[in-house]
Amino acid sequence: MNDFARLLEAEIPRLRRYARALTRDGTQADDLVQSCLTRAVAKQHLWQHGTNLRAWLFTIMHNQHVNHVRRSAREGTTVELGEAPQLTVQANAMPMLELRDLERAIGRLSAEQREVILLVGLEGMAYEEVAAVLNVPVGTVRSRLSRGRDQLRQLMGVEEELGQSERPRAA
Repeated sequence: MNDFARLLEAEIPRLRRYARALTRDGTQADDLVQSCLTRAVAKQHLWQHGTNLRAWLFTIMHNQHVNHVRRSAREGTTVELGEAPQLTVQANAMPMLELRDLERAIGRLSAEQREVILLVGLEGMAYEEVAAVLNVPVGTVRSRLSRGRDQLRQLMGVEEELGQSERPRAA
C-alpha cells in the first residue's frame, strides 16, 4: 500500500463522522464518503505531499455535498414509507431526547452555519482549516460560528434557562 493510500485510510473515520453529521442519514453519509474517496483517488495527483490531506478531503466532501444538495433541489427526493423511522421509548429516554433535540436544532441552522459548527465543534478543526475547506475568509468562519451558536442556544432554549445573574454581562 502506498503512502497516499495509508494517509487516506486514516482519514476515513473523520470523513464518515462529518458526513453523518452533515447528511443526518447513514446511507447518504456512506455514499458521500465513497464519492469523496473515489474523487480523491482519481485526483490524487493534485494533492501535494506534506500539505493538509484532511482539509483537502473535507473540501472535496463539502463540494460533493453541495453538488448533491443542488441536484436534489432540482430533481426532488422521495422517501419510501418502509424507510420511515420507528418511534420507540427507551429507558435512557432523557439523554436520547436531548440528543434528538440537538440534532433537530442543528438541522434547522442554515447550511453555512451547520457546516462551520460541525467542522469546528465535531471535528475540532482550526478556524483557518475550516476557512480553507469552505473557501471563505477566516472572519466569515468566526461570524458563522458565532451566529450558529447563538441560534443553537435559542433553538435549544438555553438562553431561557439562564437566570439574570448567570447571564454574561457587557464590559
